[in-house]
Amino acid sequence: MTPHSGQTPDSLCTRLLKGEITVDLTWLENDTTGVSSAVFIKASAASVWETISDYNNLSKTLPKVVSSRVIQRHDNDVTIEQTGRTGILIFERTVSFVLQAREEKPASIEFHQIEGDFSTYEGHWIIEPLEQYDGCVLHYQATIKPAFFAPAILVSFVQRQDLPGVMGAHKHQAETLEQSRKQRS
Repeated sequence: MTPHSGQTPDSLCTRLLKGEITVDLTWLENDTTGVSSAVFIKASAASVWETISDYNNLSKTLPKVVSSRVIQRHDNDVTIEQTGRTGILIFERTVSFVLQAREEKPASIEFHQIEGDFSTYEGHWIIEPLEQYDGCVLHYQATIKPAFFAPAILVSFVQRQDLPGVMGAHKHQAETLEQSRKQRS
């Protein structure tokens, strides 16, 4: 998958401003799944950034994240260890992985797995400010292939089910943080 340009087309922007959380899936070579999602957040880029980069507290704010902690930080490079629940019904399982992330504050986070339960897990978050709407669009894009048996159709189904909850949780957290900041000032 190519990185998202960070420029939201007008038709997508209209859908996002109406409250829609978009999820688009692509089946790629070798049973790899491409996923992208976007949500409009009525908050500043600083509040969205603080929300998505609060790695040590993601288990408190995101569904299915069991644990998340920074194990190393050097300038803009962050190593994060996470455990989460994935799947559906009898196919649900716990997955663990270590991500290497590169932060470009307050605009983007690129990440890739350096060890864990995926053959491929890489992607990025992009924060696109929309000053005319007093908010931002949060974009997520990733390529995913579990190291365990999970057909691409199952991975796609799980992503379609889980991503609205993740994006909605980031939206809620950033908007709550923004309101708190406004009340303090």
